Amino acid sequence: MQRICVIGGSRYFGKVLVQRLLAVGHQVTVINRGSTPPLPGVEHLVADRDDETALGVALGSRTFDVVVDQVCYTPVQAAIAARAFRGRTARYVMTSTIEVYDPATAALPAVPYGTPVPEDIVDPAAWLVRMDLPWHDAAYLEAHYAEGKRQAEAVYTRDGGFPFASVRSAHVLGGGVQEFTGRLAHYIERIGQGTEIAVHAEALPTVFIHYEELADLLLWATTATDFTGPVNACSDELLDVRGLAAVIAAQTGREPVYRTIAAGEAASPFSFDRHYAMSNTRAKELGFSFSRTTDWLPSAVAEALNASAPQAT
Repeated sequence: MQRICVIGGSRYFGKVLVQRLLAVGHQVTVINRGSTPPLPGVEHLVADRDDETALGVALGSRTFDVVVDQVCYTPVQAAIAARAFRGRTARYVMTSTIEVYDPATAALPAVPYGTPVPEDIVDPAAWLVRMDLPWHDAAYLEAHYAEGKRQAEAVYTRDGGFPFASVRSAHVLGGGVQEFTGRLAHYIERIGQGTEIAVHAEALPTVFIHYEELADLLLWATTATDFTGPVNACSDELLDVRGLAAVIAAQTGREPVYRTIAAGEAASPFSFDRHYAMSNTRAKELGFSFSRTTDWLPSAVAEALNASAPQAT
């Protein structure tokens, strides 16, 4: 049994992670602002992670084997947590994102066209951190989500004072109503209603992961391995927006209607103007086995279709 602290962990794959940790016998503490009640068997600490004093008071004298940070978005939040957990944990795992590789948000090293990017394209040990930026401004943070994650990884890597790993997640799907971003629902609604889907002229691929598979990978990263540094988390198999729509079309019996966007116009989710895929080789070499996207995508679509269906009264 290990003592695991999860910051966040109240919804979607974070909630599944907590369930998995409990199921295999770990002692779990969840820290959040108290808006969501904890699962049975979980110790619940109520604190705003942005309030360093309150966080320290909530933690008291507790120590942990591992901390899993599900909701770190800025270097300021990372610095607060690094100070709060220094000397309290033997390992720290942060959930990061494929967005750190978005070339529209940073000057990144070039890779050959069509090559899924490896982790070392974004090296947190060398990434510039700017604490003076307006990270507390919600609009700024939304517009600089990728940079916030990059800088948060950099703070933990250089200043954490504990072994640190980041899990860079692909686009997460599955779970029906639990999939709170609404991106899969966007396609189901448009295909079902015959509404146009705004896409780029060329369908370029990206990568996905099922929310339960991501929870399994986080469980593995938390309890079954001691790697440090970033690791990419994505199911095997690349998929473009038209391939995604085709899976939905097969279950709805309705063909997608596409509209090619003009330069600079916003496209539907998962339509990209670049090859936008990660390599999962490092995770495999460390011992994790991935499913294929087409193994789970039809059932994820079915869940979303059921969630969108009118409920009988």
